[in-house]
Order: sequence, then structure tokens, then C-alpha cells
Amino acid sequence: MRQLKSIYPDFADQVNFYAVAVSSSFDNLDRLESNRAKNGYPWPVAIAVNESQALADLNVAYQSTKIAFNSHGVITYRDGFGGGSADAWREVFSDLANQ
Repeated sequence: MRQLKSIYPDFADQVNFYAVAVSSSFDNLDRLESNRAKNGYPWPVAIAVNESQALADLNVAYQSTKIAFNSHGVITYRDGFGGGSADAWREVFSDLANQ
């Protein structure tokens, strides 16, 4: 998430980016927002309405899965915990901003 934290501000006006919790450990938005603020993440947060359905639909098997969708809802990038270099995310955001 560090790489996203440093890159996101450059694209904040060009791409929509949300951290979405699909875990029951974040049972309400206030708790998720508190975690976001504590870690200094600059993006908005949301909670999946149906955790099991979100996990199944998006094929999320572990913590901190990162998925980028284009404006048509097509997955254009996917990475897991600790993955996704700063250069990779800069390219993802740049591609999305130019669509």
C-alpha cells in the first residue's frame, strides 16, 4: 500500500480509487475510516455489502488483493499482498486516466 500511497495523489483527479473492505474484521465504515486515517491513506474507503459474494465474484483469496477496473468494469490489473511495484501502479493509473 505504500507504493499506492505515494502515487495516488498524482492521479486523484483522474481516476476513482477506493479501498474496499470485504472482511468482517471491519464491520462498520467508522472503524474502516479510522484505520484509513491512522495509516494516512489518502483515498476513500467502502465496505462490500455481501462479503462472501464479493470474494467469490472477484476471486479474492487473501488479504490486500488489489484490483483495477476500467470504466467498463473490466479488470485491467490484479495483484496480491505485497505485490505491485510503484512503476506498475503508475502505469495502471496512467492507462486508466487516459481511457
